[in-house]
Amino acid sequence: MIEIPPQKPLSSLNILVIDGQALVHDSIKSALAQIGIHNCKSAENAFYALRLCEQTKFDVVLISFDIRSDKDGFNLLEEMRLKGHITKTTMVIFLSADTSMSLVNCVVELQPSDFWVKPLDRKTMEKRFKYLFAIKEKLYKLSYCIDKAEYPTAIYYAERQLKDESLSKYYPMINRLIGECLINLKEYSQAEAFYRKLSQRYKYGWVQVNLARSLLKQDKLSEAITLTDELLQRDDTRFTTYDALAEYYIEKEDYAKGYEIIQEATKLAPRNLDRNKKSWNLARLNHDKKGQYIATMNMAKFAKNSIHDTPDLNLNVIRAAIDLAGSLNGEEATRLVAKTERDLSFFVNEYGNDSQLKEQLAIINARMLNLKSDKKAAEQIIKEHMDTRASSSVEDSLDKVKAFHEMGYWEESIRLLDSVKSKIEGDSFVGQVINEYLDQETQERTDIRYSPKELGEMASSHYKNKRYEPAYELLSQAFVLAPKNPNMALSILKVMVKLIDEVQFNEDQLACLKRCKNLLDSIALSPNQHKKMDEYLAVIDPLIASRDVDHE
Repeated sequence: MIEIPPQKPLSSLNILVIDGQALVHDSIKSALAQIGIHNCKSAENAFYALRLCEQTKFDVVLISFDIRSDKDGFNLLEEMRLKGHITKTTMVIFLSADTSMSLVNCVVELQPSDFWVKPLDRKTMEKRFKYLFAIKEKLYKLSYCIDKAEYPTAIYYAERQLKDESLSKYYPMINRLIGECLINLKEYSQAEAFYRKLSQRYKYGWVQVNLARSLLKQDKLSEAITLTDELLQRDDTRFTTYDALAEYYIEKEDYAKGYEIIQEATKLAPRNLDRNKKSWNLARLNHDKKGQYIATMNMAKFAKNSIHDTPDLNLNVIRAAIDLAGSLNGEEATRLVAKTERDLSFFVNEYGNDSQLKEQLAIINARMLNLKSDKKAAEQIIKEHMDTRASSSVEDSLDKVKAFHEMGYWEESIRLLDSVKSKIEGDSFVGQVINEYLDQETQERTDIRYSPKELGEMASSHYKNKRYEPAYELLSQAFVLAPKNPNMALSILKVMVKLIDEVQFNEDQLACLKRCKNLLDSIALSPNQHKKMDEYLAVIDPLIASRDVDHE
């Protein structure tokens, strides 16, 4: 059995208060002194807080959202966890004067020990401190074992504590930890029985969420969905339910449904970087270039000045913008290209002297030139970067794959994709989704050799010359690559109006028609787009319906 170090007495606990207001520090220190705790350090900014953490292992951390520094409380708390300054045995109390729903949602995601709203009341703080320290003392061994992933030992201690009637008020917390251990041990049937029994005694949201999770893990979908539908209506269970559902659908390779769920959760709590990364990867897999662009912007925005803040995040925004612009037409594409050029110029001014970014910037410049139809200049750049070995960065390699493909170097594009695939681990969420994405990219780049924009331009030429069948074939290929583009769907309907008198639509064409209609029905169209859709369908639908009748 794991050796557990003795717990510190209350008077020896080290406390860290991180807040930009001196009055807050004084109030907290006064409340702590009343219960016999005097080892309290103060930090008014993130930089000093991290320095203190390097010198002292703190048992309790009180952290404010609005600290005076270049990091907010969310970013600082995440960095402290990643650096090991905060573990499961550390008590974390989040402080904020802001009680907006978006901030509260994000605080819930961080799972602190407690959340206090400023201004702080000394007597209330004393009561909360006494309660929280009592939990910390009673559950120390259990928390320590979970911190070390010693789940069987944690269950052993928890079951012993459930026999101690003096701990009865802590039974819910102890039971919660037992259930989490069972799920971590993948004992899903046992976890289901455990949570069913708990649900008869407790009305806590976590009981129902983990019951749903254990049902999903056993593919008991009907019962699980009935339960999750209820849990998604509750503020206290919404996010954990979204995560459980997304995890289930991704494991089942239903990436469209997983993406839909991740998007909903991200809208409600946009600061969660891990969820934004999932959204980004799923957006790529679902050909949602706008969703990909939004996710990369969120990641760059909310990682600013955090431990995750790197030039790569801004590079990925620019890359996603190029992908999106390549699927757009007209003024919308022109505006996005102009904005992306400004973003690229700012990036070069900031990081252009970094030699490690030389090739990445060259590839991006080549793609930008190609986007602006200066293919000759783009090819001159690409010819200096023809190595098809994958780099250490998946994103750098994928951008090069796109550049090769856009310049017509199709064989080099496929070779580089194969090299990237050999480096991806498939047993994680990201690995699973990226592997699926790479397989999809390989298939599509083998079958479809042009960008949606190029395919659209070629189709337009065929249409003008009344060659409607090749126009349709090119547009249907473009729609595979850009299935969220309403203008592409409208162009297909426009060609189908001409084709319907010439050919009997086959199953693939009817399926394409259905996808176009589903897309146009699911998004907000401009008045002009709506007018075109109605005009085209007024011709197509009656003829298809009449042929169906004749066939019967």
